Amino acid sequence: MSTVKGEGSVITNGKSNGISCEKLCFPKETESSGSSTDLPTDITENGTRKDDNLFADQPEATSGPAKSTVKPSSVSPAVSSIATPSLKMSPRQYNRLLLTQTYGSSYEVDEDYEKGSEEGLERVKELTVFYKNLLSSVGEDINRQGLLKTPERAAKAMWYFTKGYRQTIKDVVHNAIFEEDHDEMVIVRDIEMFSLCEHHLIPFIGKVSIGYLPRNKILGLSKVARIVEMFARRLQVQERLTKQIAKAITDAINPAGVGVVVEATHMCMVMRGVQKLNSKTMTSAMLGEFRDDPKTREEFLTLIGTN
Repeated sequence: MSTVKGEGSVITNGKSNGISCEKLCFPKETESSGSSTDLPTDITENGTRKDDNLFADQPEATSGPAKSTVKPSSVSPAVSSIATPSLKMSPRQYNRLLLTQTYGSSYEVDEDYEKGSEEGLERVKELTVFYKNLLSSVGEDINRQGLLKTPERAAKAMWYFTKGYRQTIKDVVHNAIFEEDHDEMVIVRDIEMFSLCEHHLIPFIGKVSIGYLPRNKILGLSKVARIVEMFARRLQVQERLTKQIAKAITDAINPAGVGVVVEATHMCMVMRGVQKLNSKTMTSAMLGEFRDDPKTREEFLTLIGTN
């Protein structure tokens, strides 16, 4: 039996391996005063990224926004051992490279938007208009300094919060299914989960514990957490989310059984309505031997700490 705790943890405080965020971040690139586009500075008019190929050699710019380069000699000694670029890179490119090398798969961006897909850009523009109207409808002045960028920020955030609609199990699992002569219980517990309640568009936050009995196939441990992330990044109810996770693991590796337990706090019960600050909601989905065999189910619930 294998148990992993906190597989879904995400670095949020900007610190890892002793390197602070200040040492990873560079000043923003300067823009020429003649810029006439409303798109982000790293997105061209046709919807493609200027730095799609992170390692491509970049020709000298003849017009438009000024491009600065980062040379190895200008890199802080604290980070020069992690990544020393041999090609010309913008500060943004080099920063992304550093974050990826430092945090690995824990550092993620909204791929659909970051790659400059036409659909992503168009949807974010539509959402930006929506949030401008929303702010006006509640009586706010959308032209005051604090709100000038809020509609666009909120639009990008919502596009990220719902990125699960643009992912499939095949995309998430990829090739991380391995043949292994192992038939004992595998558990990944306390995976952090953030989702949006589909009734009020208010977050619910909690943790997910998953166990399965392999049938000569095991799933890469990080993929278990990514399956949770995919379904959580949609408008959800906790009951459906729990069942979707269990069914996805069943479809991926056809185990002898799957158990999923979700415990969450719903902000729709905390900040509105009954306003019960300490209430928690628990849901479970048991498939195969986890449903049919009481001893298997009891072992799982004991190991994840619910018994």
